[in-house]
Amino acid sequence: MTLSDEARSRLADVVELQPTKNSELQDRWAMDSGSDVHSYLTGELSDYTFRDDNSLIRATAEAADLVDVEPGVEPGEDGDGVGTVRVTELQAAVIEVLPGPDGRSMSVVAVLQALREETDRDPDVEEVRSALQRLRRQEAVEVEYRAVPTFRLAMAREDLTVEIKD
Repeated sequence: MTLSDEARSRLADVVELQPTKNSELQDRWAMDSGSDVHSYLTGELSDYTFRDDNSLIRATAEAADLVDVEPGVEPGEDGDGVGTVRVTELQAAVIEVLPGPDGRSMSVVAVLQALREETDRDPDVEEVRSALQRLRRQEAVEVEYRAVPTFRLAMAREDLTVEIKD
């Protein structure tokens, strides 16, 4: 299957953002709805994308080779779990302030306050929530449900390699 320049560019987005959701691609591609994204994926990129067990969109290994883009998440050395995540600067800062897997998980507001206290960042609560959810999809962060959802690292900090995307 030969891809247009637009399709190749959009496939690169899927590889970079994986695992991702329709809404993330909708924002990236300036589409009107998640249905438009779904239609595009099934019509133009069906040979190179699939949905995993959690209905998240992923690219095939062939797709990553085709577009020569580093995937958003790579498995650890043992092939099990996350080894490397490629994230934004805000997401990297969130990783730095979150407790480890044995620590007490933090609410979105607590993460926001920690970012403001420990870094020179002043994000709004929606940016922090979005960063936490993205890291959760990448399996770098886990959620614990108490009175509100709370978050902590899913693995020891030293077992996670964080690369900041340009």
